[in-house]
Amino acid sequence: MMKITWLGHSSFRLEESTGAVVVTDPYDAKVVGYEMPKVKADIVTVSHSHNDHDALDRIEGEPIVLDSIGAFEIDGVHIASLRSYHDRKQGAKRGENRVFTIGMDGVDICHLGDIGEECQISFVEALGSVNVLLIPVGGNYTIDAEEAKNYVDLIMPDIVIPMHYKTRDSDMDIDRLDDFLRLFDDEAIVYAGSNTIEFDRRFDSDSTKVIVLEK
Repeated sequence: MMKITWLGHSSFRLEESTGAVVVTDPYDAKVVGYEMPKVKADIVTVSHSHNDHDALDRIEGEPIVLDSIGAFEIDGVHIASLRSYHDRKQGAKRGENRVFTIGMDGVDICHLGDIGEECQISFVEALGSVNVLLIPVGGNYTIDAEEAKNYVDLIMPDIVIPMHYKTRDSDMDIDRLDDFLRLFDDEAIVYAGSNTIEFDRRFDSDSTKVIVLEK
């Protein structure tokens, strides 16, 4: 079983059954509006160099930092990154964004970072199979709710976990989660009641489930 814990904003702690830990996009409280807990990690993925995604001082230990395009195997964890754009103008406004795919315990996880471009079939084909999709939905700096729904429809993951939206403590000019959730049937939405959920390689549902983690 592998475990996913939402640390807030676009940051997650992913833990494999072997104990290997990956943390995605650590953030600075000055930008987001609330403090990120300090966590220890073996690997940190950074989607791009903005303070709400690359606050490496929040990470304890001596992690390997992945902030480039490539394919990596570290501590038995398979990670690959794809180049994408932070905006709809091929990076002219906000630069590039790295999308990370992470394989842990037979579960394929995709973290879209601050993707801002329209979803293309060629991008979906490059991603390959995705069990768990971590996707920004707040708009303004990233894709918005409707654009995120298009990504979900084309990627067809087993599980969607929304991120990068306005929470109660957030200071950022982004949308709340409701705009995204209302695009799904009620029975497709699961409220975890926690910031943590566990997965194994068995995904029984024939349709995508949206899991809302607590902050």
